[in-house]
Amino acid sequence: MQEILTKLDLEEYVSSYEAFLAREKPLFVEGDMHLHHKIIKELFSKPSIKTIPKVINLDRSLALLQKRGVLKLDEIFSFVKIILYFKSLKEEFKEGLLGEWMVKIEIPQNLLEICSYFDKNGELKDEIDERFEQISKSLRYIKEDMSQVIKRLMSNSKLHPYLVDRQIHYINNQEALLVRGGFNHLLKGIVVGRSSGGFFYVTPATLSKLLEKQREQISKKEALVYEYERKISTTFSKAFLFLKFINKEFDRFDAYQARVNFAKSKDMEFVLPSKTKQIKLANFCHPALNDPKPINLDFKKQVLMITGVNAGGKTMLLKSILASAYLAKYLLPMKIDAKKSKIGSFKEFYAILDDPQNVKNDISTFAGRMSQFAKLFSKRSLLVGVDEIELGTDADEAASLFKVIIEKLIQRDMKIVITTHHKRLASLLATNDEVELSAAIYDEKNQRPTYGFLSGTIGKSYAFETALRYGIPRTLVSEAKEVYGEDKEKLNELIQKNIDLEIKMRSEQKRLDEELDRVNRLKISLSETKERELKEFEKLKRELNQEYQKAINEAKEAIKAKDQKEAHRHLNRANEYKKATHKPIKIEEQKVPLKVGDSVKYGSSRGTIKSIKKDIAFIECDGMNLRVPLSGLKRVGKLPKKQPRAKISVSKEGANSTVVLDLHGLRAQEAIERLDKFISDALIQGYDSLRIYHGIGTGKLAYAVREFLKTHPSVVSFCDAPPNQGGFGATIVEL
Repeated sequence: MQEILTKLDLEEYVSSYEAFLAREKPLFVEGDMHLHHKIIKELFSKPSIKTIPKVINLDRSLALLQKRGVLKLDEIFSFVKIILYFKSLKEEFKEGLLGEWMVKIEIPQNLLEICSYFDKNGELKDEIDERFEQISKSLRYIKEDMSQVIKRLMSNSKLHPYLVDRQIHYINNQEALLVRGGFNHLLKGIVVGRSSGGFFYVTPATLSKLLEKQREQISKKEALVYEYERKISTTFSKAFLFLKFINKEFDRFDAYQARVNFAKSKDMEFVLPSKTKQIKLANFCHPALNDPKPINLDFKKQVLMITGVNAGGKTMLLKSILASAYLAKYLLPMKIDAKKSKIGSFKEFYAILDDPQNVKNDISTFAGRMSQFAKLFSKRSLLVGVDEIELGTDADEAASLFKVIIEKLIQRDMKIVITTHHKRLASLLATNDEVELSAAIYDEKNQRPTYGFLSGTIGKSYAFETALRYGIPRTLVSEAKEVYGEDKEKLNELIQKNIDLEIKMRSEQKRLDEELDRVNRLKISLSETKERELKEFEKLKRELNQEYQKAINEAKEAIKAKDQKEAHRHLNRANEYKKATHKPIKIEEQKVPLKVGDSVKYGSSRGTIKSIKKDIAFIECDGMNLRVPLSGLKRVGKLPKKQPRAKISVSKEGANSTVVLDLHGLRAQEAIERLDKFISDALIQGYDSLRIYHGIGTGKLAYAVREFLKTHPSVVSFCDAPPNQGGFGATIVEL
């Protein structure tokens, strides 16, 4: 595992994660991955969780308990910390999956009683046994006596010239004074050490008896502690199965909480591996990079071949794909948009990244590569990464060999990510349905890689451009291009044109998607506005109906009233209710922000917005550019295009008058609508004779007019107009 972490640049990431663990443990968490993911999400939603205590590994302790052995106090206290932590978790989590988990953990009462024996430092409390209290008192008295002895010695003026300092030093757990040579005629004691300056650490003889008493009391305490260690170990041995269970559950909870705390500290998310082999990454960032360009990738097929510019991010893309799958497998958090991402589940990861040639291996680069590939033929369902696949041998021969190897690995259900500069291998595999291409993009204008990728195409290596960028003389590069060959250079140019067209298409697609998204948002907004206004309308309608009904009821009461004054009162109230039904309905207009290109009105002038800066707009009005406040503008609709209009005229001939309708230039449907309204208006005005001009043309408009006149109930008769009034191009109608 350490080897794959090194190859994928994940060592520092894993070390950072392990710092959040209460004790060291494997990355893998046994059990149902879906359940693990649900509990992690539930923990993630909690605002804060009690800090998990640091404990030692208790595997040896459990083995000792199984054999009825005696545990040390620190081992016992580690079990105590685990039990007390789960006791607090049971009190904290009452609902959800965590609540269901905690309710299954029943802590024996005798173990809780043992937990009460200890203070927060892991020492047995004095109050659990009067012998501890007596020993503690004795040790305090001895300590006070020793302090008094030291103070008396310090205050002895004859001893002052021999004292190097006025401090009490602890050498080999003994109190001592630091003195100069010649002290022995004034101070009796035992030399317990020498300083780097040649001075002596001396324990005064007057302290020796006190130190002996102190050692006796400490020995008594140690014997008493051992007595309790044996007593507690006996109880623990009887509860062996529970302690083994809760120790395992502690590791499980520790793994969850460490992942959650690590994710929160780095603003990361979790991705549950899916059953498919698809790897779809949205805004993924490799944890080893500082401020990287997020990766967006949809790797559906079995092989992804990455070509393109040197130092364009091909290798890091390969490592990112494998790293994302590795982190998902172990439910470790990562910088990613989890909702839009999908990562498959893989049994094993295999990275062929480094040059295998070195003195110890005694093997060539290509031979080493072949050895690495040979191992793959005994495996299945792997995620494999191969960097610079053609490394170490003739590129043309390698292209044919690796084509066959990769096709064989596809049959073994391998998912492979490959980086290469070799266009021939890419072109050989491009026709395979299980191979997809991706090219690192190069910025031709600024002469540098963009660290972006374009799917579905083969990329140039840009060796000549890179050489120029790093200081190779232009004359040498030009000479190299001639050697390279005109036909190959033209192929590179075609590849670049294809990339440029693809980038342009993607850019346009992005713009269209954004526009579609804007239209959809507007549609939703309009739908919500419509629904809101309908609700408001229904509410007002109900209120008006109520007021109207009150007015009717008051009017009825007025009719029934016998007294005239009482009738007037009812009528006045009815009139008030009636007025309430005539309240104007205000419909709030949804304000849409003004933008460049909108037609607006400023005062009495109309113009078009040319630009907007904060709350100031620049508009073009009657050939002049005006700088006006944005708040003073009102949106106006653009002037509608002029449409052909039917001409209506009235002519008087003798006593009768004829109304004339001109339908030239209209479509049949529009002409019929105008004719229908025209006949209705003529009937209202009292005209009984109409003249309709429709022209001859193709005859479609004339046919439509006459077919309509046949079905109109108010038309008595119609016929072609006389030659002097339009002939076949007009119709006379009698109403």
